[in-house]
Amino acid sequence: MPTLDDILENVGEFDRFQKQTFFVLCLLSAAFTPVYVGVVFFGFTPEHRCLSPGVAELSQQCGWSLEEQLNHTVPEWGGHGASFSSRCRRYEVDWNTTGISCTDPLGSLVGNRSTVPLGPCQDGWVYDYPGTSLVTEFDLVCEDSWKLDLFQSSVNAGFFIGSINIGYIADRFGRKFCLLSTILANAICGILLVFVPTYLWIVILRFLQGLVSKGCWTAGYILVTEVVGPKYRRTVGILYQTAFSVGLLVFDAIAYAIPHWRWLQLTVTLPSFFFLLYYWCLPESPRWLISQGKNDKAMKIVSDMAKKNRKKMPSHFEDIKFEEEDVGKQSPSLIDLVRTPQMRKNTLILMYNWFTSSVLYQGLIMHMGVAAGNMYLDFLYSALVEFPAAFIIIVTIDRIGRRYPWAASNLVAGAACLVTALIPEDIHWLKVIAACIGRMGITMAFEMVCFVNTELYPTYIRNLGVMVCSSLCDVGGVIVPFIVYRLVEVWHDLPLIVFTVLGLIAGGLVLLLPETKGRVLPETVEDVENFHRQSAPKAKKIYLHVQTSEAAHD
Repeated sequence: MPTLDDILENVGEFDRFQKQTFFVLCLLSAAFTPVYVGVVFFGFTPEHRCLSPGVAELSQQCGWSLEEQLNHTVPEWGGHGASFSSRCRRYEVDWNTTGISCTDPLGSLVGNRSTVPLGPCQDGWVYDYPGTSLVTEFDLVCEDSWKLDLFQSSVNAGFFIGSINIGYIADRFGRKFCLLSTILANAICGILLVFVPTYLWIVILRFLQGLVSKGCWTAGYILVTEVVGPKYRRTVGILYQTAFSVGLLVFDAIAYAIPHWRWLQLTVTLPSFFFLLYYWCLPESPRWLISQGKNDKAMKIVSDMAKKNRKKMPSHFEDIKFEEEDVGKQSPSLIDLVRTPQMRKNTLILMYNWFTSSVLYQGLIMHMGVAAGNMYLDFLYSALVEFPAAFIIIVTIDRIGRRYPWAASNLVAGAACLVTALIPEDIHWLKVIAACIGRMGITMAFEMVCFVNTELYPTYIRNLGVMVCSSLCDVGGVIVPFIVYRLVEVWHDLPLIVFTVLGLIAGGLVLLLPETKGRVLPETVEDVENFHRQSAPKAKKIYLHVQTSEAAHD
């Protein structure tokens, strides 16, 4: 008997109805960018030095250039780049003293330059940056630099907690309700961020944004993959993530045009209120409705789908029901993720791969950023590399499947990290190429873990399963700064060795998962347990009553 996927073949698998849904959800995906990577611009740390009263007046009096001023008045300033002392310490002298020499000001003050005492920046800092950021507004540098880490950690903490709670809401109350409620909450928090005056409230609101925004993005991903037919499911899943990459480019351009973090926050938040119009233009997932026993509402959406796609609904499709009377309405439960052997194996491997993808994806960006360059160009390059990764996935998964390209991408990422670590520093261009190959590999792995995750769980628990597994991505996001910034102090390329081990293990574990190419989405745990068999699973629990004319005569 026909399944819901069979119905979509009749009313359109990716026609006008699905394309409209896909387009509006892609806008939502792109708008998630400022929350996920906004710290790059909101928390930009420019070059800085202590503010020393009297230095500016002395520099003007002596006619110094900026470089001469820095050489005379900033500790350890020279050709070796900025250091902790040059950024966080100042000479404990009175620059307002009369009779200071313009050629050797320190010598005229204390006699021996090497004996000049250093002290903290009691009067604040001078920042070499035309705009503003959280760092420049709240002086999150030197002894207070950890506060910027807390700002980013609060987002990931929100992601982690929200992954569970928002996932349950989406599976319990529906994808559409989850989307609209989280869009509203995220927009309100984003606007409040513009106006709150204290660092503490900014961290709290950032946490609340993380609590709802990732769940919103993932619920949109689930919805867009549930309203299309199986032939297009993996493609729209990849393109939904590619919309995030487009969002990276747009965010980079806006940040370049608006270098003031509060105005930038306002600019990227206001469009979120337009997403509330989704109440009128987005459908509920018919798969979720069926899993909840709301068959009439599901068929209403299918009928609207047929009308929008200008397809005629076959007359013998009259109703959808569950085959077994005792199935009834299914409620999601965390225990279901590990209750049976195949579900347990899937869950553990997916959790590890989410963790690894996050650590390598963010870690490679952080590691390349240790040697500071033009942040707008660096951000642009890191965004552009994601597009060929998406193209490779689309080309390969139809022909080869999910499992082997996914495993290969992890293995390539791990191997590229090892190669990057072994290349000498003086062959910088080759190190950059190897690092970019690693970034492309882990980008492929990150995109594939997302859509394969949806294919390995039954409908009634699919959203919760994705949320729980992807929560390990947030754990990775919290840990990776410590992996990168602490280990580089031991050896600059030591983080790459850690990335190599993580990536190679992830590639091996992927090979233990079942292939989902050509399979219909599982509707029950039993379907998942049968996934490892070579033959396609037997017909789903969702069937159509076919009322023929003969049956009518009976």
